[in-house]
Amino acid sequence: MLSLAARSIKSSNFKSSARCLTAVRTKVTLPDLPYGYDALEPYINSEIMKLHHSKHHQTYVNAYNAAEEKLQNSFQGGNLTELIALQTAIKFNGGGHINHSLFWQNLAPKSNGGGEKPTGELLKAIETKWGSFDEFIAKFNAASAGVQGSGWGWLGYNKESKQLEIATTPNQDPLLGLVPLLGVDVWEHAYYLQYKNVRPDYLKAIWEVINWKTVAERFSKAQ
Repeated sequence: MLSLAARSIKSSNFKSSARCLTAVRTKVTLPDLPYGYDALEPYINSEIMKLHHSKHHQTYVNAYNAAEEKLQNSFQGGNLTELIALQTAIKFNGGGHINHSLFWQNLAPKSNGGGEKPTGELLKAIETKWGSFDEFIAKFNAASAGVQGSGWGWLGYNKESKQLEIATTPNQDPLLGLVPLLGVDVWEHAYYLQYKNVRPDYLKAIWEVINWKTVAERFSKAQ
């Protein structure tokens, strides 16, 4: 959007371009969970799930929509300084919405296949890259536990090398450069009420409710 604004200024048609851009405004909404707040017990308790989804994720949704509306007004007013200033809020809150929307899909209760090991081509790709599924888990947990402050641990697919990769991102930065297959939230709000400040315990437990079916579906589409 910012590059579009810059080109508009140079062509002296900023306001005309702004009218076009405001027509494609994207307002986001909080997605429903495909399971109850207590469905991931005892690995992630209901208090965490309720606060994480209805409060934290909702905050990202609200803040993104507010920032996007201001962005729209800035385009209309030709305010380049404000456009630049809003990029941080757009990235942080938009990333928070993208990341959490994927995170909820990455989880499933035991009764619906949560924690069942991947199979087929996904498992083969994991074993080719890391030697074994257990070794992948160990590498993923080490990388995610090592995130300084707040952030995310990722399993992504590199379309150029046609391989899986483990990655981390800070804060609410979305995964760029790789196709996100699995994201694990390592902000303290994702686990502190149950695991206190012991992030490795949370990372050990979360595999019991990972929904590998959705990861496999993303992997199949990414190839």
